[in-house]
Amino acid sequence: MAKTLRFIIVPKVSHPWFDEVNKGAQAQAEILSRELGVEVSVDYMPPSIAGVAEQNAVLEKAAKSRPSGIAVDPVDAVGHMAAIKHIRDRGIPLVLFDSPSPDAGITSVGNNFTQQGIIAAERLARLIGYAGNVAVMQGYPTAPNHKERYEAQLAVLRKYPRITVVDGGIDNDDIETAREQASAVLESHPDLSGYLCCDASGPIGIAAAVKKAGKAGKVKVVGIDGIKPILDAVKEGVIESSSATIPRMQGSLSILMLWQASLGVKMPQAVDTGIDVITQENVDRYLADAA
Repeated sequence: MAKTLRFIIVPKVSHPWFDEVNKGAQAQAEILSRELGVEVSVDYMPPSIAGVAEQNAVLEKAAKSRPSGIAVDPVDAVGHMAAIKHIRDRGIPLVLFDSPSPDAGITSVGNNFTQQGIIAAERLARLIGYAGNVAVMQGYPTAPNHKERYEAQLAVLRKYPRITVVDGGIDNDDIETAREQASAVLESHPDLSGYLCCDASGPIGIAAAVKKAGKAGKVKVVGIDGIKPILDAVKEGVIESSSATIPRMQGSLSILMLWQASLGVKMPQAVDTGIDVITQENVDRYLADAA
């Protein structure tokens, strides 16, 4: 076994949700270091903005450093990411996190994104009595996980003839963009009944816009994910609930899978880290964990 192991985490962009992934990765590295008796480190390399060119550049830089493995949350389909092909061609172990895997050759660590979108949309539909205008905000449109959630939410809402879907904007995984987009939607649709989103930036921006518009509780918001700003908004009642991934577990298991891959172990197609539904009834537990 190598005397040192160095893994790299490449998220879509610098963001509080990915900070939680990194915390889980660092914790797993500490466990492996202690139990294996070797130095295990994790480099966290977020692109400055979410974009294919930016992420490809970071991945190419990561690959050139010849790490023991790379975990990436791609902003586009894997087949469109040239750097991912280069990483695989070099024989560097690779896993995806928070993203579905396109084939059996790449392990995916994350949850069922379609099911996550369904949970959020069904809950919102029930909250508004299956009638009214509902805005759905997209995340980074080409990101596989955001796309799956968005399409699943639209499919649910189309089942109910008294629900009208409103374009909720595109946040491109940026909190301030989400706030600006949501503010414009609330102004142009004063009768809005509910708001859905597809990433962790959406609910934070939407909550800020809803609160500023004085519509907390009037516009039902069901979010995605469970980082602290989202938990705070659930506690306050601005976000009714959230269909949440478990980012620290994704980071931890990504490093564990990369270590296994570095040993030549046959890897699974997917590792399911589950979905939590966060409400006012259980949010205190999540806030305690976040602290």
